[in-house]
Amino acid sequence: MAAYWRKTWPFHVLLLPALALCIVFQYIPLFGAVIAFQDYEPWLGIKNSPWVGLDHFRYLFTYPDGKQVIWNTLIISGFKLFVNLIIPVVFALLLNEVRKTYFKRVVQTLVYLPHFLSWVILGGILIDILSTEGGIVNRILNSFDIPSIFFLGDGEWFRFTVVLSDVWKEFGFSAIIFLATLVGINPALYEAAEIDGASRWQQVISISVPLIMPIIIVVATLSLGRILDAGFDQILNLYNPLVYSHGDIIDTFVYREGLNNGQFSFGTAIGLFKSAIGFVLIVISYRMAFKLANYRIF
Repeated sequence: MAAYWRKTWPFHVLLLPALALCIVFQYIPLFGAVIAFQDYEPWLGIKNSPWVGLDHFRYLFTYPDGKQVIWNTLIISGFKLFVNLIIPVVFALLLNEVRKTYFKRVVQTLVYLPHFLSWVILGGILIDILSTEGGIVNRILNSFDIPSIFFLGDGEWFRFTVVLSDVWKEFGFSAIIFLATLVGINPALYEAAEIDGASRWQQVISISVPLIMPIIIVVATLSLGRILDAGFDQILNLYNPLVYSHGDIIDTFVYREGLNNGQFSFGTAIGLFKSAIGFVLIVISYRMAFKLANYRIF
């Protein structure tokens, strides 16, 4: 053991700054979760604020907008997870068939780029191009005698816009893991199939899809742990009071009630409820990934 530490102590020292940051910003703030069980007042502090037990959690389910917020989160997140799995898989399969290396790299660069832009920038762009007054999308619709659509002011259209814009931003980057899996497939399998007379389409269906299916299962099951994360940055930059009934999610609800309205205990209770459900879903998703694809971290 002594010899081991003499050889590896520099690596442990390198970990210390990251470990310190993790403790300061991830673990120490956990003690503040106690205010979810208090009627917290900043001037009284955590020690002197009165204890109310589970009152804030009960209030969440009796609050007029509480159930709607949870329902909105599940709908938006569910559609995002489904479409953000299907589109990257299809894109990876199509791009893998491209034989022109230059064209392939150009396409990859173009579809990866939106992932590295913040929703503050993309939100402003979407607000401009989807505007009912001069937005390019509605101008195109008007040229075909189609009335302007209030994409960011109509609840149903807002959900569609949120899901579609999130897919556009993330599908290229999400496809990387599937492209890496496809590149690792033994070329001899395709050569044997070609000798047997299989077309490119038949090779994709019979070789590519079955061999990337385990990673598809892993990605799908692990995504279940994020079912309550519907995209705070995106929603916050795109939504408005007109679409609260269809677009308000748990994170934006916590932001408004906890910070803007000063209901710190209520906002913390909602966040703690979401974290508890997320923890359970993560445990379940890892168990499913192990059962279905033999995937495990520990």
